Amino acid sequence: MPLIARRPFLSLAAAAALAPAVARAQAPRVRRTADADVAFPQAGRRDWAAEVPQIRIALLGGENEADRLVRFENYRALLEATFGVPVRVMPASDYAGAVQAFGARQVEVASLGSTAYAAAWMDTNGGVEPLVIPEEADGSIDYRAVMVVRADSGIMDFAGMKGRSLAWADVNSSSGYLVPRVALRRQGVDVATYFSRTGFAGGHEQGVVAVLQKQYDACMTWASGLGDPAEGFSRGNLRAMVQKGMLDMRDIRIVWTSEPIVTGPITVRADLPAAAKEDLKQFYLGLPKAHADIYQQITRGPGTGYREGRQQDFEIFIEMRREEAAARRRRE
Repeated sequence: MPLIARRPFLSLAAAAALAPAVARAQAPRVRRTADADVAFPQAGRRDWAAEVPQIRIALLGGENEADRLVRFENYRALLEATFGVPVRVMPASDYAGAVQAFGARQVEVASLGSTAYAAAWMDTNGGVEPLVIPEEADGSIDYRAVMVVRADSGIMDFAGMKGRSLAWADVNSSSGYLVPRVALRRQGVDVATYFSRTGFAGGHEQGVVAVLQKQYDACMTWASGLGDPAEGFSRGNLRAMVQKGMLDMRDIRIVWTSEPIVTGPITVRADLPAAAKEDLKQFYLGLPKAHADIYQQITRGPGTGYREGRQQDFEIFIEMRREEAAARRRRE
């Protein structure tokens, strides 16, 4: 079942024919990096700096802390130079750490997965907003959850995973936990009985390492699904590990792939001044064209840039979190 929201059909044929034209006329423009009039903001201290004396950015897990700090240093420095306020990057040990930091108003910005965004939105009662969403090389805004096994494991497909062990990435990960659980349940698979055991690896990179070291038979992680599979695709955890020399794609096999998942947004606190949110949005939209090297460092793969995020893009993940909570209560 595709993991996308579907709206009910209108009952009247005339209304159905008219609705698309009306929606297009009423819908606000969604700005994209690819738009000709999108430009990187001019440098200079902003009036909103009095209300936002520093910008704190939560960096999610998935790779070791030292690698994260090195990869994001030029980005941090550019953001600081552009707006004239101190910028701190704050590595979070896991997705929950970033979500909790938003709730405690300890960060202003974080790039969250779609499930983590839904968690933050629910935990803060709508206290976060999606700023921009990364676009893939073909302009799409989605990726895939993939189940990975060792190539020498003898497991050739998902049926071969029955009675085997599976590592989730993180409870607040879309591709590493929530989406595959919901998708498999909707396919009639009882996760609690299908696998011999499941556990949390502590992140995407750690999950693949656990499989390679034979601690688990399989793990869930993410990939764009685009580009050369031998390179780990165009973007995602597999590509990042290949680039760092941690993984040879010939050593693994993908035995299950999800439907497209909307890529999680760069997220901001909803209570920031409107001018600050607009400046930050322009920073990200203009970044790929003005500073392509820094854009590549923080995205770990080719893409066309960003587009404005909308709350409606993530409502389905809020629904899935509620569905998963309800299923957990039934098991208890």
